[in-house]
Amino acid sequence: MNARNWIDLAQDADTGIESIRAHFRGHAYDPHWHDSFLVGVTEQGVQQFHCRRMKHVSTPGKAILLEPGELHDGHAPTEDGFTYSMLYLDPRWLERELHALFEHAPADSQPSFADTLSTDRYLSGAIFRAFHALHERELRIVRQSAIDDLLATMTGHLHWRKRANPDPRLPLVAQIARDYLHAHFAQDIGLDELAAVCAVDRFRLSRAFKSAFGLAPHAYLIQLRLAKARQQLARGDSPADVACALGFADQSHLGRWFRRAYQLTPADYRRRCSKLPD
Repeated sequence: MNARNWIDLAQDADTGIESIRAHFRGHAYDPHWHDSFLVGVTEQGVQQFHCRRMKHVSTPGKAILLEPGELHDGHAPTEDGFTYSMLYLDPRWLERELHALFEHAPADSQPSFADTLSTDRYLSGAIFRAFHALHERELRIVRQSAIDDLLATMTGHLHWRKRANPDPRLPLVAQIARDYLHAHFAQDIGLDELAAVCAVDRFRLSRAFKSAFGLAPHAYLIQLRLAKARQQLARGDSPADVACALGFADQSHLGRWFRRAYQLTPADYRRRCSKLPD
């Protein structure tokens, strides 16, 4: 993290929701994805990013909505950079809360955002209030009320997608490869091995996988390990133990990739989430 950029991160003990307020100038972060739903607001400047194969430009007051697994990057095209506030919502928690609050949510379906950017000022306001209630550790009743208001406002921007495995929108070979990576993420997987599992050659596999997920298989595997690393660090595991458990060569190898994706060191992320010493 250079002197021009900063990140302020906290985690709510009751819900596990992470709240991040950050400022970046120039390049913010490389393409990556999260295993959470992200809802945030651009506070200042111009926030430029790619997602869903499109370039998006968010300016003050716009809401940003990202689903788990959606590849995105970050860049400040203007000299003064950008500032944003973001909430990271666990998918299992979100689905449970939505089904509890809205009894007409269809069964065997998962929520999905209709758009990546929104100019709905009610949504932006709900995100902003929930962010500050959680980030500033307001009374529990205040936090819960702000979260309920956010969920109620979000429903106007959600649609319910039928769970499907395999997903008819994606090439089957890419889904087989993805499932194999998820099942063996800590192993030293070779491209030949992955291609053999999919019954195709390496070149067809790479083309299909990148077309489906926007990343080559090796890059996807790294992002998967980083998502797992966030979970383990947040619960207090040491960076060295996390690196060993997830197949990184060593702690410094984990640290290089973690900083590129999140602009934080693993030790700093662990400290901010778990309140444990480094």
